[in-house]
Amino acid sequence: MTTQIVILAAGMGSRLGRSLPKPLTELADGRTIMKQQFDNIHHAFGKAAQVTVVVGYKLEHIIEAFPEASFVYNEQYDQTNTSKSLMRALQASAPGGVLWMNGDVVFDPTALERAAKMVARDQSFVSVNTAKVSDEEVKYTTDAEGYINELSKTVKNGLGEAVGINYISRDDKAVLLRQLKRVGDQDYFERGIELAIEQDKLHIEPVDISDLYAVEIDFAEDLERANLFV
Repeated sequence: MTTQIVILAAGMGSRLGRSLPKPLTELADGRTIMKQQFDNIHHAFGKAAQVTVVVGYKLEHIIEAFPEASFVYNEQYDQTNTSKSLMRALQASAPGGVLWMNGDVVFDPTALERAAKMVARDQSFVSVNTAKVSDEEVKYTTDAEGYINELSKTVKNGLGEAVGINYISRDDKAVLLRQLKRVGDQDYFERGIELAIEQDKLHIEPVDISDLYAVEIDFAEDLERANLFV
């Protein structure tokens, strides 16, 4: 089955202070953030990978830049967070698992090579960086079996940070979708995952990519750091 991949790109990205959607921010190598993501996807999964982009803010610019993609519209992009964008993407997806990423992450292509191995097993996972644990980032802990236990910005004694590249398996997708429908409009999708773990006993593996680069672009200094890698 062809791998289904989603890029969440509906947000306004106001903290970066650009006029275009944040995923269209140009990197030092001339590519945009989203073009780097598409290149990484094609490197790991081939040109046949089915990419769906969740759009909202100034959507016409993203649609024009990536006409080969499919698009899902979050019409409440200015009132909702990533939980509702992912919800819409999963609702529109075909049967089978879904790999998704935040549209503002610049990352090493090898991260998706590791992801592809998990996708081939159809094992739900969250990519993590154990090298740093910042207060403002989504952090995680694990249970006795090594699966994700807690996943939020308020986690105490986190083992690392989630980097925004994730996969939900065919069998787990309906459960996550149900939880995403229940969470608040301003919740991140990680809240849906955490509830699915807590209430539905989902087994979500952490995939460590600490040896690779992955930079979430929120501020100008993040962009400067990402440009050191590309």
